Amino acid sequence: MTDIDAEDDTKEQPIENAWAMKIPKFTPEDNPHGLLEESKFATLFPKYREQYLKECWPLVQKVLKEHYIVAELDLIEGSLTVKTTRKTWDPFIIIKARDLMKLLSRSVPFEQAVRVLEDEVGCDIIKINSFVRKKEVFLKRRQRLIGPNGVTLKSIELLTECYVLVQGNTVSAVGPYKGLVQVRRIVEDTMTNIHPMYNIKTLMIKRELMKDPKLKNESWDRFLPKFKSKNVPRKQLKKKEKKPYTPFPPPQPESKIDKELATGEYFLKDEQKKAKRRHEKEEKQAKVKKVRKEQRLKEYVPPMEKIEKPSTSNEETNIDITQLKAKMKKFSKGNKGSRKKTN
Repeated sequence: MTDIDAEDDTKEQPIENAWAMKIPKFTPEDNPHGLLEESKFATLFPKYREQYLKECWPLVQKVLKEHYIVAELDLIEGSLTVKTTRKTWDPFIIIKARDLMKLLSRSVPFEQAVRVLEDEVGCDIIKINSFVRKKEVFLKRRQRLIGPNGVTLKSIELLTECYVLVQGNTVSAVGPYKGLVQVRRIVEDTMTNIHPMYNIKTLMIKRELMKDPKLKNESWDRFLPKFKSKNVPRKQLKKKEKKPYTPFPPPQPESKIDKELATGEYFLKDEQKKAKRRHEKEEKQAKVKKVRKEQRLKEYVPPMEKIEKPSTSNEETNIDITQLKAKMKKFSKGNKGSRKKTN
């Protein structure tokens, strides 16, 4: 057996599920000498967070003191500062402390932000204002991420096991690293006009499929929902007709004096000008009064009645005269006979 074969045997097999790996805990015995250099991070916070930070600051200092990290609150500059000491033994705890300060400044409550100091918990602050240009569209999509009464956000939290907070132009998430990847994907897809329900449904289906050992080595694409983008008809902007190019500039618009000179008003006296303006104003008012009066009187004008003309057919108009004469003769003969009998 050669040395190369021995090296191949000693090589580790590929890991099937990296998320399920358990990282050994880092203890003070692993770094007995501590840190030689001081590391320092500062984070600014808005004015509205000042009152809350004052109240919870003793708790923050107490938690960081366990890891030998010094925390400072500067209310004049509006900054949160964390720095290491000679007793600090964990080199990565300063990064965790920096993340804690960022979350506190982004309106995350202390109870949730403290979880960042744990080994298997991280944080992610996603900027969402760069995805959309128009403010109206941005607000609509951000509200879509929250959902009615925060239902969508709550379902994201349950599926990803992360605490998610939508605040201003950012989305803050605290939880396991696998969940943070899922939260970022959902947030970015939502801001690019893909409804969060697609991703939520996908996570729910994947959770159920993981329970089935038969489908472990198969592709899950046939079970997952597919997003189809629809071309929504938009308002087409009217194209402006291009005017023929002329090297000469457009004519200068007439000034007020030029207009007065053209009408002859320039040469009138101040009293005459005032009288003319007054007369024009009165004429304008009279026209408006007339229009209003007509509109009021319209309500009292009775509607026009429709007169139905009697329908005259051709049969009634075309009377047979010969038949009429014969009837009249019979009638007259009958009358004569009756008269003779009476005599």
